[in-house]
Amino acid sequence: MHRFRVWAPAAKQVEIKIGEVRTALKPIDGGWWEVSIDSAGPGTDYAYILDGQEPAVPDPRSEWQPTGVHGPSRVVDHSAFQWSDTGWEAPEFASGVVYELHVGTFTPEGTLDALIPHLDYLKDLGVTHVELLPLAAFPGIRGWGYDGVDLFAVHQPYGGPEALKRFVDAAHGKGLAVLLDVVYNHFGPSGSYVGKFGPYFTPSHTTPWGDAVNLEDAGSHEVRRFFCDNALMWLRDYHIDGLRLDAVHAYMDRSAINFMEQLAEEVGALETELGKQFVLIAESDLNDPRLVKPVDEGGYGLDAAWSDDFHHALVTVLTGEREGYYADFGSVEDLAKSLEHIFVYDGQYSPYRNRTHGRSADGLPGWKFLGYSQNHDQVGNRAQGDRLSHIAGDGGAKIAAALVLTAPFVPMLFQGEEFASSAPFQYFTAHEDAELGRLVSEGRKREFVAFGWSPEDIPDPQAEETFNRSKLDWAEVDREPHRSMLQWYRALIRLRRETPELNDGQMDEVNVRLEESGQARRWISVQRGPVQVVCNLGTEPYNMRLPAGAAIALKSTAEEVLNGEGITLPANAVVVIKTDK
Repeated sequence: MHRFRVWAPAAKQVEIKIGEVRTALKPIDGGWWEVSIDSAGPGTDYAYILDGQEPAVPDPRSEWQPTGVHGPSRVVDHSAFQWSDTGWEAPEFASGVVYELHVGTFTPEGTLDALIPHLDYLKDLGVTHVELLPLAAFPGIRGWGYDGVDLFAVHQPYGGPEALKRFVDAAHGKGLAVLLDVVYNHFGPSGSYVGKFGPYFTPSHTTPWGDAVNLEDAGSHEVRRFFCDNALMWLRDYHIDGLRLDAVHAYMDRSAINFMEQLAEEVGALETELGKQFVLIAESDLNDPRLVKPVDEGGYGLDAAWSDDFHHALVTVLTGEREGYYADFGSVEDLAKSLEHIFVYDGQYSPYRNRTHGRSADGLPGWKFLGYSQNHDQVGNRAQGDRLSHIAGDGGAKIAAALVLTAPFVPMLFQGEEFASSAPFQYFTAHEDAELGRLVSEGRKREFVAFGWSPEDIPDPQAEETFNRSKLDWAEVDREPHRSMLQWYRALIRLRRETPELNDGQMDEVNVRLEESGQARRWISVQRGPVQVVCNLGTEPYNMRLPAGAAIALKSTAEEVLNGEGITLPANAVVVIKTDK
């Protein structure tokens, strides 16, 4: 026997269809409907018929869509999986190293099971947390995952629910935590049926994806319940160790208790129940420290947030790019401020936005924020998906790695950056709706033509070769210059793991010195405890004295940098100096 329940306040009649048999559900309080069916159980395929209108549609809380997002849902028995991670405790996030990956392009097979043989590689690299781009079922066989429509179901081409459990169990067996990217700010443009069931959307607000998700209007209590239950499912039933919340600045919520505060509270209750520690990480464009402040200090109680200001300051210094939001950055002073104060824009005027932006994060530890030089957005939303090593060269990429992995933030890497992958990460889709696919392709070209690109130079998101072009080539790790870049990353991560001061997040102990005199003389020095990172960002060699009791721990160039008691650092190079205690 299995009990089926669905929230459908918009319907006057709800039936469940199993095979060709239709059975009416009974209305209960609050817009819920339910029925128990003796012959149903794990593996049963079903769909709902609302007000007698065929075709039947999937369950909004479907946990498996084996034939795609338009097909029937399937009952899952989460208790059937045999876990081997009893007693598992995730590594401490504050001293962790996060690795962001996309299941479909990380391996040739593009599945969760195919990731498992690479866990030893990630462990040897020094990673502690593996962050998966969204896995919720979306239309088509390929995509980034941010167009999910069945948020409780694991995308079938990746292997479905059992494959995710196998991967998480295997990762825990290697000592690696697993984080999952979840999207609660919109549903995909095709294959979403939740609007037929109830007020999941509100016309009171709009987002770049259409009407906003209903977090504050009539019926929002159940919509919020939907998303909170989704988060708890990943943590409880799939043993996920934390969630990355996509674009929380698109949560339109003026409630007295913000949705993020509610989510943090409920995850905290699950922590108490299970005796585990989970991590909630926000992606936000707001530069708002309230995201990560405790509730009793007026915050929302999340654990960490992405720090785009650090990324933008770093990349603009290395590349000279100034298009779009990069117009607000570009000086070494911006980079220094991001390292010492987290946000560059913390309450002053932003030319790009044409308004005052942000609020000071002073007083918060660095491990409340993630630092990175690349991620899926910052690479994939470029016209051709080119990586930092493609734009700034190996020298610039090594400088970025040194600053990211010695910064006061929790460092995050994007798949393949550690070996300077030659593969781009481009924007790819496989919309089954031909008209939607055409609009996406044309919109992508139009977006970049406005920045001076030729239409023929913009990869077509719908083309399979765009997806295939984005797959990592693992043979590169044994070839130069990729092998040397991988050794550089491993050495930097090892240095971070072995140096307590690099993990303490004490912002008041970050000492930055710099000089910027045109393009010829530009350098920055970052001191954290016994470690000093000196980067020559200019075009001329930079000379400095080696501090007493110090020695070179790492250098990005094969050129000799020691010069008597001093250092001559070539252009576009970095040296890491360590002082004996």
